[in-house]
Amino acid sequence: MPPPPRPSPFAKKPSSARKPVLLGLVVALAAGLLGFVSYRATAPDGDGSGTPASATTAGADSDVYRELAELARRDAGDKLAQGRTDAPVVLIEYADFQCGYCGKFARDTEPELIRRYVADGTLRIEWRNFPIFGETSEAAARASWAAGRQDRFWPFHRAAYAKDAKEKGFGKDRLRALARQAGVKDLDRFARDTESAAASEAVREDREQAYGIGATSTPSFLINGRPLAGAQPMAVFTQAIEAAAAEEANVKSAGKPAE
Repeated sequence: MPPPPRPSPFAKKPSSARKPVLLGLVVALAAGLLGFVSYRATAPDGDGSGTPASATTAGADSDVYRELAELARRDAGDKLAQGRTDAPVVLIEYADFQCGYCGKFARDTEPELIRRYVADGTLRIEWRNFPIFGETSEAAARASWAAGRQDRFWPFHRAAYAKDAKEKGFGKDRLRALARQAGVKDLDRFARDTESAAASEAVREDREQAYGIGATSTPSFLINGRPLAGAQPMAVFTQAIEAAAAEEANVKSAGKPAE
């Protein structure tokens, strides 16, 4: 007697069980499909070269995308974000300062996204610390948060992801040097903030959010809730951002009363 057919993972489930399952499923399709390759490329001993691991989802439940899109904080006081709070598109990045592909994105792609889309109000970028390579990554994440307390997160981010910066490590003296390079004025406060309970809590919240949606490698992105994994070519981000912006424009247009 043949075994009964296995249920499809995409079969509708009761609403009480469906939400957490689908949240993990959608991001797993994006961030986990080639997770082994992504881990190998972004491991601390790797050089971040080679073909990035990535996949985009298609045909997943639109309700899940809306749930993921709601993770955008759109907080004017968010020191780890840039761009208008009412931008039609929000890109959330989950990243580690020891990740080679995160550095590649920060150097090769992000500046152009800022020039093209943040500057004209289309895009908001929200950073989430997702340290996955141990205590050194944790320390760098806390330091980036501390730099943000003095409005220097993004200069710190650029300094920490500069070419060959990762190879110099992220010990206390090095983090202080990066803070100085980033223009942090009160370095003693920076040191206190880096070791504070508030810094640890902020990093913990970001990491738990990443794990909570199923992210397993860095960098992982959400663009208006749609997952994207890896340091993709500029064209991939351009297509995703412009598609999201067009979708938002259509939604707003559909909501207007007929003239």
